[in-house]
Amino acid sequence: MNYLPLPPPGTTPRRVLTIAGSDSGGGAGIEADMRTIALLGVHACVAVTAVTVQNTLGVKGFHEIPDDVVAGQIDAVVTDIGVQAAKTGMLASPRIIDTVASTWRRLGLTVPLVVDPVAASMHGDALMAPAALDSLRGQLFPLATLVTPNLDEVRLLVDIEVTDAESQRAAAKALHARGPRWVLVKGGHLRSSERSCDLLYGPSEGAEFHEFDAERIDTGNDHGGGDTLAAAVACALAHGFTVPDAVGFAKRWVTECLRAAYPLGGGHGPVSPLFRLA
Repeated sequence: MNYLPLPPPGTTPRRVLTIAGSDSGGGAGIEADMRTIALLGVHACVAVTAVTVQNTLGVKGFHEIPDDVVAGQIDAVVTDIGVQAAKTGMLASPRIIDTVASTWRRLGLTVPLVVDPVAASMHGDALMAPAALDSLRGQLFPLATLVTPNLDEVRLLVDIEVTDAESQRAAAKALHARGPRWVLVKGGHLRSSERSCDLLYGPSEGAEFHEFDAERIDTGNDHGGGDTLAAAVACALAHGFTVPDAVGFAKRWVTECLRAAYPLGGGHGPVSPLFRLA
């Protein structure tokens, strides 16, 4: 696949800010974001929103970071280092979501923002309080360049059960009505096909819908796949890609990360961008 250009040694690379939770097992969250961001030749900045207690078997608990600390991290990075794109991950409560949204508006940020609405872990462990869904839709979606829900998150956000291409399109339209400029309804959890089709919906010359199809990789080691996809999109947007081109790049990237995934611990291992080092 074609990669993003690497910066020459000693020159400052593009910067992407990830606003998300930390995964003590290293498979998802900020740790997954930073692996992809670094291996795509981009400098990763972070604003930690929560510290989780988890491993490959599931999430045992989490601790939210105080809202002034979350806001302070974003402020410190943006006002000194500067970023060309940002992404969100685990935002567990209305307080954290409102803090991120109000800080974004206060700083007058206009860089692309990718919102990955992380509502639950891959094991089904809750990572977002129910009241946070309203804040996510009302506060953060209108700021988003792109939102990237999986099918479980689609059901929570707009109460649509995606079972086929028609319901996937209906879900994309319903999510778009909440305010983001673009919506990517990921089809990886739709196991009725040997292909994995993600559907992008938004304002585009010539077509409202864009389909991104790839072979379905048969692996149980897919922890952090959503984080990896969103991080890759943010990196491509930081390089000036259009949203459809950024999503196409990220889809190819995460497919290769799934192909290179490895077993870890007693549960689900992580998708792996380490193939780029080969």
